[in-house]
Amino acid sequence: MSGNRGSGYRNTLYVVTSAAVAAVYVILTLPFAQIAYGPLQFRLAESMAVLPILMPAAIPGLALGCFLANLLSPMNLGPVDIIFGSLATLLSAICTRWLYHVFAKIKEFKKDLIALLPPVILNALIVGTYLTFLLTDGPVLPSLILINIAYIALSETVVVYLIGYPLLIILRKSGVGRIWEGAKKS
Repeated sequence: MSGNRGSGYRNTLYVVTSAAVAAVYVILTLPFAQIAYGPLQFRLAESMAVLPILMPAAIPGLALGCFLANLLSPMNLGPVDIIFGSLATLLSAICTRWLYHVFAKIKEFKKDLIALLPPVILNALIVGTYLTFLLTDGPVLPSLILINIAYIALSETVVVYLIGYPLLIILRKSGVGRIWEGAKKS
């Protein structure tokens, strides 16, 4: 069976995996809304930002999951959060996968740490900036933007490195990445 996998198998695997990642993202976000939205957000689903290292289908899955979580958010921050939060997640996922492959020749631990920087940096800059405007009554001072960027960077760092990185190690040991290597070769 594994020797005869064609493009139909790869396409189905890609779509199903993307959908599963999106669903898990929503499931890990909405029940914990009180800590998943706002300037200091510990969005458990962001621990899945490690998945693009192992599987390309995680990229659209994470973006779609973020889109749905922001669309269904009880805070209802509107189109800016839905669009720009999803774009930040999409760009982060693309950059994570790209950086992982660019630094292919360095040790895995260092490569992982570098590849996981985009979710922290891009979410901090993009989400931290627009949240300041969405959540502030009155004038928005540059210092307030910087504070919100720092809050998002801190919370994203905690979730991605303290929860996501151990998840990456576990998934890697389970052989999840090998499924994609086999699908790519067929």
